Amino acid sequence: MAQDAGWGGGAYGGAPNGGGPHGGGPYGGQPGWGGWAPPPKPGVIPLAPLTLGDVLGGAFSTMGRYWKQVLGLAAALYGGAALLMAAAVAIAYSAVSDRLERVVSLDYAEEASSADVAPLVIAGCVLVLLGIGTMAIVSGLVYAAVPTVLQEAVLGRTVTVAAVWRRAWARVFPVIGALILTGLVAMVPVVLLTVALFTAIVSLITMADGGGPAIAISLGVIGALITGPLAVWLWVKVCLAPAAVVFEGQGPVAALRRSAQLVRGDWWRIFGIILLAGLMAAVAGYVVQIPFSVLGVFPGMIGSASLEDDPSPAAVVVAMSGYLIASLLGGLVSQIISATFPQLVTGLLYVDRRIRTENLGPALAEAAGVPAQGPYPPPPYGGGAPQW
Repeated sequence: MAQDAGWGGGAYGGAPNGGGPHGGGPYGGQPGWGGWAPPPKPGVIPLAPLTLGDVLGGAFSTMGRYWKQVLGLAAALYGGAALLMAAAVAIAYSAVSDRLERVVSLDYAEEASSADVAPLVIAGCVLVLLGIGTMAIVSGLVYAAVPTVLQEAVLGRTVTVAAVWRRAWARVFPVIGALILTGLVAMVPVVLLTVALFTAIVSLITMADGGGPAIAISLGVIGALITGPLAVWLWVKVCLAPAAVVFEGQGPVAALRRSAQLVRGDWWRIFGIILLAGLMAAVAGYVVQIPFSVLGVFPGMIGSASLEDDPSPAAVVVAMSGYLIASLLGGLVSQIISATFPQLVTGLLYVDRRIRTENLGPALAEAAGVPAQGPYPPPPYGGGAPQW
């Protein structure tokens, strides 16, 4: 089998749904392995259908063994993005500081001149666009890097940070496209119903009926109850798309279709595991932020005590710099956890679904150089082994 990275979908002879006489793999038992011997485990997971413990254990093992490639790369990316935005804010402030101070110093009865407001609006829009673009690229790189590391972690192979970077950068724009499409797919029913409800609310209000507002609020609640579950259902259906982009070299649209194909028949299990991983990451991120917030209180109190009665915006920022830096570091660590651990779990769910439905286990064993276990050899690959 070729040792190149990337897994082609359907390029091998494994039956789409097992195909064995007993509903499992070609030789009975679980897909890809007979039920007579434990499956091999060359890397972070056994090459067999994964349990919840296997998925979570594999995610933690990957973070431990490949922490430089996962956590280190994510820290460098998000830290670099934070430094870039800090520099952009500093440049923007130096360019419009005079106008900002004039606007801030106005009384409530005074109106700011357009000559002062226009540069502030332009600077704000530039910062927003730069922030959106930076976070899109950084998030795309992280979402591409995590499956790249998993490709080697599952096989127990080593990979350098430079190799992960090169392979993630090669797939970053398709991954960004898949992320955007995933968000749009989940948002479409919400947006459509929101427009319909807005139209209904306007109609009810213009009718000047005393019960119009109450009816409008009721329609809004009903709409949220209807579109919320539908959006979640659609999002889970396409949640494996970034992994399909990296593992199989799929385009954004094809990756969404591939994700829906793999999720079919196992929606509730995937939803539960992803929800659990998200909650675990959120709790871990919150716990990590607590010490940073506590450490930031003391320099914030000292700095605020030195402020004058009418401080300038620059003086406020300087006085609160200790608290801001501590909060930024806490948020950065929390972001790293929330961006990597759920993606590791999602990537392992992708592997699990291919093992269950496409008999990928023996092919992975061959790629890892592990002999097949059990009384029967691995099934033949009709069109060549799958690329991994």
